[in-house]
Amino acid sequence: MSGGTETAERPALGSGVKLLAELGPLAIFFIVNSRAGIVPATAAFLPATLAAIAFLWWRERKLPVMPVVNGVFVAVFGGLTVWLNDADFIKMKPTVIFGFFAAVLLIGLAFGRGLLKIAFGAAMQLDEPGWRGLSLRWGLFFAALALANEVLWRQVSTDAWVNFKVFGIMPLTFAFALLQMRFIQRHSLEDGKAAG
Repeated sequence: MSGGTETAERPALGSGVKLLAELGPLAIFFIVNSRAGIVPATAAFLPATLAAIAFLWWRERKLPVMPVVNGVFVAVFGGLTVWLNDADFIKMKPTVIFGFFAAVLLIGLAFGRGLLKIAFGAAMQLDEPGWRGLSLRWGLFFAALALANEVLWRQVSTDAWVNFKVFGIMPLTFAFALLQMRFIQRHSLEDGKAAG
């Protein structure tokens, strides 16, 4: 047997396993917050997030862009929360990360680039108006999430904010993604042409 067969790639992870890897750290954050408070929850969230990224890399031998970017922000803002014992930093994190995603997508569009194509071009094939339109839609959605988080963390209790982070952001993101399916189908190149 040749060495080439020994180093065959692992089968790609199913979307359910990827979702579990992303939701696991959030579940840990929620459970620890309910029992010990937000600073211990953040201290548990940090290694759980890094472990999830390490697991995804180990299984797929590539670093997933969105979880890695999120992991960097978790490390910075979570680290400041734990180090300074100040929950404001972890509460600001969604504002900053969603604002960052919005800025990248919308500034990319201002320079004529639909930057979602770089992240998701291997997963789906769209015409250029499709990539630009999808970048605009997601850019505005991320800007709305950043604004919502900024208002909420300053106005509601810590537990209410944690509920929004755990039970609000992910369902809103899934619902928004589902609403984009018709737009994606109209601009898909998978059948060799895009619908006009």
